[in-house]
This record gives sequence, C-alpha cells and structure tokens, in this order.
Amino acid sequence: MLAKDKKGKILLVDDNQSVLNSLKLLLSDRSEYLECLRGPEQIPGALKKHEFDVVILDMNFSAGVNSGDEGLLWLKKILNHDAAISVVLLTAYGSIDLAIKAVKMGAVDFIVKPWDNKKLLATLSSALRLRESAIELRDLKKKQKQINRTHIRNGNILQARSPEMKSLNEQIDKIVLTDVNILILGESGTGKEVLAQELHRRSNRRDGAFISVDLGAVGETVFESELFGHKRGSFTDAKEDRMGRVQVASGGTLFLDEIGNVPFSLQAKLLTLIQNKTVTPIGVDHPVPVDIRLICATNMDLEDMVSEGLFREDLFYRINTIQLTIPALRERTTDISAFAHFFLKHYQEKYQKEKLEFTRETLEKVTGYSWPGNIRELKHAIERAVIMSDSCTILPEDILLAEKRQSPLLIRKPTLDFVEKETIKAALQNNLGNISHTAKELSITRQTLYAKIYKYGL
Repeated sequence: MLAKDKKGKILLVDDNQSVLNSLKLLLSDRSEYLECLRGPEQIPGALKKHEFDVVILDMNFSAGVNSGDEGLLWLKKILNHDAAISVVLLTAYGSIDLAIKAVKMGAVDFIVKPWDNKKLLATLSSALRLRESAIELRDLKKKQKQINRTHIRNGNILQARSPEMKSLNEQIDKIVLTDVNILILGESGTGKEVLAQELHRRSNRRDGAFISVDLGAVGETVFESELFGHKRGSFTDAKEDRMGRVQVASGGTLFLDEIGNVPFSLQAKLLTLIQNKTVTPIGVDHPVPVDIRLICATNMDLEDMVSEGLFREDLFYRINTIQLTIPALRERTTDISAFAHFFLKHYQEKYQKEKLEFTRETLEKVTGYSWPGNIRELKHAIERAVIMSDSCTILPEDILLAEKRQSPLLIRKPTLDFVEKETIKAALQNNLGNISHTAKELSITRQTLYAKIYKYGL
C-alpha cells in the first residue's frame, strides 16, 4: 500500500467533481503534488507545466457515452507526450475486453468505480514503482545512444593493423547479427568490455539497453537481488520492488564481466537463466520471461577451473557458443603506434590542448615497451602525458612507465606488497603460467591467486 511519504506527482482527470473530491481526500497526504482536472482538454496544458508520475484517467467524459473510446484516445495522447508516465484508467463500466485493450495500449492498470481504497492505493503504489523503472530504462537508453556515438569513434580500438586483430574482426563480422552466447577472453586491460559494446552496437539489438555487470564486484549476498531483482518485503532491506539487471537488459544485451568470479553455489542460477530465458525475482513465486543476448568475459582460465571443480562444465558450454580472444598488446606490437596516436588525438580534444605530436624518441619508447596493463595502461599513460605536457610535443620523459617508476629505495628495502608480487611472479614463471600448480606451490586458493594477479597486473 502507498505509504504516507509524499511520493510522486499525480494528475486526476474525471468530469465528476465528487469523484475528484474523494480521490483528492484519499491521495492528498500521500503525494508530492496532486492536481485535479474536470475535462480532458486541460491535460496537454497540465503536462507542459509539470512532469507527472501517474495519471488517473476517467474513460468516459461525454454524457450517455460509455464505450471508453475517449479514455483510450487520451491515454494515447498522454503516452505520446511521455511514454514513461504510468496511466491508470478509471471507469464505471467494467469490461475485460476494454481492460485488455487499454493495457495493450500502455495503461498500467484498470480500476472500476466504485473502487476499494486499499486496492486503489496498492495499484497506485505499483504504478509509481513502474514509473521509476520506466525512467531508469529511458535513462539507460539515452546513455546507450551516447555509448553508440562514442563507440563509433572508439571502435577504432578494434580496427587494428595486426594479423591477430584482423582475424578477430573477421570473426566479429560473422556473428554480430546473431543472438548466440559469446565468451570474450583476454588479459586485464585488453578491451573486453569495448568489444562487448561494439558487438551490441552492431547487432539487431542496438536500440535496446546494454547492461554491464561486474561480477567481481557483486557480493554473494546481493547477487540474486542485483541480477534478478526482488519484491518489496522479501527480505529485511527490501523496502521497495526492484527490477534486476537481467530484466532491465531484456530486449538488449547483458554483459557479465569477470564471469569466473561467480561462486559455484550461484552458478546454477545463471544456468537456469540461460536455459529457460526466465528470472524469478526474490519474493516472487513465478518466473518472469526475459529476452537477452548474453556476452560474458573473463581473464581466468575457465577450462582449468572446470577441471578443478570451481566452474560448472554445463554453464561453461552454455556461455561459450562462440569464443573470442583479444590478444595482449605485447603480442601485437604493430598496433601500439596506432593506439598511441588514437589516444593522443582523443585526449588532446578532451582537454582542449593545442595540436600535439610524439617525438621520434617518444614513439620508440612507447612501441618498445611491453605494456603489461595492455590498452588500459597505454591509455592512462597517454592521458597523463597530454595533461602534463607544456609544449606541442610529447617527450619521452612525459611517458611514465611502470618499470621506470620503481625507486632504488624499494629495491634495497622492499615492501610486503613488492615481496608478494615478486614471489607470485617467480612462482608463475617456475610453473610456466599454470594457475593450479602455482596456487599449490604458494599454498593459496586459485581464486586468491587470480585476485593477486589482478592486483599486481601480472
């Protein structure tokens, strides 16, 4: 039921003053703003003055007419003005056919006069929550359009010269218009999310939302609520209904980054989502259908994790219909110069600098470095150089590299982090990069080892 917390802006439209008076008495202390209109012709003016969350609209205004056509006409006009407004239709003539027609046109519910106050308040509360979800989705679509515009430019990151990237782009061209599940592999900083966004931008779902979820940052206790949503009151902190990220992504693309970090106990829920194309929010007793294109990414060795019993084999095959691997930057050195110039131009425009250029020595320094942090590290290095530059050229000393920042003092008196990093690096080398053997040698779990590798950029 709608709480008395002054929530939402509500517009009441009915030609019966007694109806308006009753609604006003019921809702005035429960709404942030309340306006009453006797005639529908006043609706356009009211919508221009205020951004209403809910419109409670009578379906019949002309004497002797009870077809509901007027209500449907104004419903259409209201939604044409703002598709996110929740419209609740009010009529003295209950009709299932009319109710279905109204809902198909975009109404959120249908109430028959005389109404039950508790039911009306519950309906209004649901309408307000739907309004919040609609606004969230609208904002996400706006952001998606911005992402699309940005990636028309940033997509150049994927259009590289190396044979490795040319091969990757050939694979991309073959799958962009399909809905197959895709697993993107690559080291941290190689641009896995950029690739996922590009796949979405070029897909048939480009007008839908692109929802990215970093599973490495989602705690086990909030995993279900974050992804699948929950119903108000389903647990202690569930103070209102919440639509999960999966439902928000319906009609678009769901990108699950760091898929290898999902606890084994929760992997079955992801498998159910993929198999049944449904989610069941916490506190809801029935599944909700969703229509998503699933893209996952990881820098972990999932096949190794499957053999170790840390990742479900059936889930691995479900998310891995097509596998795309982004090579590390050190494996495609012919792309470094192009990336460096791309970021130089981008940050020059962003920070409104005069035309900048690399000196020959600077470009040699950039192309001769291994870039263990991949494109992300290169990007940050160029951004810093642009910000700090006082001339029209980027000098070698403007490009700070990780291996050059190490102080001699640290070598003589190493910190605990330094010792740990070097120990892990040595163990990885001794075991030829095998995660399981390295973790066993260090007496730590594989997940802890992955976290340390990520922390130290190994």
